[in-house]
Amino acid sequence: MAQPRIAVMGAGSWGTAFSVVLADAGCDVTLWARRPDIVQAVNDTRGNPEYMPGVRLLAAVRAEHDPARALAGADVTVLAVSSQSVRLLLADWARHLAPGTVLVSLMKGMEQSTGMLMSQVIAEVTGASSDRVAVVSGPNLAREVALRQPAATVIACADEPTAATLQGVCRTPYFRPYTSTDVIGVEIGGVVKNVIAVAAGIADGMGLGDNTKSALITRGLTEAMQLAAVMGADPRTLSGLAGMGDLVATCTSTASRNHSLGYWLGRGLPLREAQAHITQTAEGVFSCTAVQALGQRYAVQMPIAETVAGIIHDGRNPREALAALLSRPVKCETAGGPGPAVKDVR
Repeated sequence: MAQPRIAVMGAGSWGTAFSVVLADAGCDVTLWARRPDIVQAVNDTRGNPEYMPGVRLLAAVRAEHDPARALAGADVTVLAVSSQSVRLLLADWARHLAPGTVLVSLMKGMEQSTGMLMSQVIAEVTGASSDRVAVVSGPNLAREVALRQPAATVIACADEPTAATLQGVCRTPYFRPYTSTDVIGVEIGGVVKNVIAVAAGIADGMGLGDNTKSALITRGLTEAMQLAAVMGADPRTLSGLAGMGDLVATCTSTASRNHSLGYWLGRGLPLREAQAHITQTAEGVFSCTAVQALGQRYAVQMPIAETVAGIIHDGRNPREALAALLSRPVKCETAGGPGPAVKDVR
């Protein structure tokens, strides 16, 4: 695909950062923004000062407020909006999608009302076949990527040639993409890590140490691997960039929205006040209940996800919730580990 035309739908921090990558890789990029002032800033000043201050965008990135013009003729459409709004937005955008455009999700969340992964929502709303739906996930903190610091990611699509094409579309000297056909595994890694990052942030807010955080990361990875396995994914995917890699980055970085939300919850703030301290959506708020529901559906124990959901949505005291988590019966570390997929127990 020579100099492909890319539409990036969403001008938040990750959408803007990925536009930097695409432009550096030689693509012609149209960045759709909901707000006219962001469109004007990008086109007139070559920057997005609200979401990515200090980062200059190449001339190959042009901003657009009209979704029809942004999507016209796009070879690849990148979706970088909230997971809870994508269904409604896509329903409006679908008629403007160019025939055969490949739909790429940057979203690391689940639809709260249905429990569907983003690739499933995209396919259902647009009717796109699996060879036209891909997801990007990995340890990709947006600002570091926008500043062109070395990073790696995973591009997953059921169709390997499509994944390989997308790999070429976004490869730069500082951004190294790997391919996978395990879409479910890659997405589950991105969803669960946000929930575990909230837990890690809560621990930091409570003044707990690295032992606590390491235990949360490791056992959180186990929860993700067990859930992915019973959903038909390859557990090995969760040992890679889209699983362990993303989990470590999000749980340990103060630049993570989910970690930051957890930090303020750990400091004792109620959810609404904690959310006021972050500028964008923390997907873990919605994903914790969706992950909890998936665990119940597939008979997989998800104690950390359940604890986070209790703190966020039921108002549980973080210290009491942590004490309850630690008081669970002890067992062999590998008991109940990833194994053959089992049937949905709904």
